[in-house]
Amino acid sequence: MIIQPTSVAALTWLGAAAGASAEGWRMGNVLSARPLGFNDQGLLVLQIGALTVEAEAPGTQLPSQFQVRVLSLGPQPLLEIIGAQAAADTSVNQAMRERLPQQNGYAPLLATVSALAQWPVLRQLPTYVRNALALLEHSMSTTDELATGDGLRRAIERSGLFLESQLVQPGGDEASAGQGDWKGALLRLLDALNNQPALRDDSAGSVAPPLQSRGMTPQGRLTLPPELADNSEAASFLPRLRTDVQAALARLEVAQLEASKVPAWMIEIPVQGEQGADVLQIRLEQHDGDSEQRQHWTLGFALDLPSLGPVQGELVLRGLHLSVRLWALLRESTARLEQQFDNLRAALAVSGLSLDQLSCQTGLPQAEASRSAVFLKATA
Repeated sequence: MIIQPTSVAALTWLGAAAGASAEGWRMGNVLSARPLGFNDQGLLVLQIGALTVEAEAPGTQLPSQFQVRVLSLGPQPLLEIIGAQAAADTSVNQAMRERLPQQNGYAPLLATVSALAQWPVLRQLPTYVRNALALLEHSMSTTDELATGDGLRRAIERSGLFLESQLVQPGGDEASAGQGDWKGALLRLLDALNNQPALRDDSAGSVAPPLQSRGMTPQGRLTLPPELADNSEAASFLPRLRTDVQAALARLEVAQLEASKVPAWMIEIPVQGEQGADVLQIRLEQHDGDSEQRQHWTLGFALDLPSLGPVQGELVLRGLHLSVRLWALLRESTARLEQQFDNLRAALAVSGLSLDQLSCQTGLPQAEASRSAVFLKATA
């Protein structure tokens, strides 16, 4: 959550950021905090130590009193909530901090795996590594599977986000529960690669925020760098493959940790497409209301196909009423999608749903970022 000073406290805040005043504003110190209400701009006003600051309203309600720890000073002091609300999430926050610097999207991994599957270099790899790669490819969904409701549901269940919950089901078989699961396949591949000679670990130059904080983003295919694309030695691929697997696992585990704190699911599904693999991103959220009529579901999706380019969509279901909005970056893709509107209307009529809105616009919507209430980033 980004904090900016109110006009009343601006001078005091600037002094605190420089370490010249406002006793207590030192790294590691714990300060008391409490919400004061909202200002005319709709920003939340907080009393933190001796300062009054304003911030964007968090996704969850803050208690009447809590504490924050000063993690850093300077132009953008960083504060961490350590009150009763965050105490139960200490282990989750720590796990999140550890994994955020390691994460990356699935596209680099899919590019490496696709190249290995097509080239003779694959035969140079040990048998157990080849088997783990085959299992990873088997865990990907296909376009035919995603064309049906049941197929999409199974793809979501096998996305890795729910692996642990499936393993702890009473009477469940651990081997069968993890069969075909994306995270399970990633873990097996990483274990196989860890049995190889020491591989270099590439360190990320910057820390990307969690998926929930970024909004929907279509992810296109990547190509291998020239030094690998023209290489015929399997050993040259192993460091990149291991780094890509670790980054994909970290990204998936960050999404799992977020799901325990935010009432929404951000799911990424690798899909075997034409001559390569793509990533389907889905956001599913239930909105509670004061009546059954106001309760509704929102399903957003984003993907970047070679034949269509970046495409996003949002489906809102209220009872039996459905609204569909689509966006395509390319004008010709907008026209192609609009040509399918009659088929979509006919399919929805058979299902019993009432279509309230159906539109497709050229250009992508601006990503909506939701910020966590656990970390407070202050700016002068």
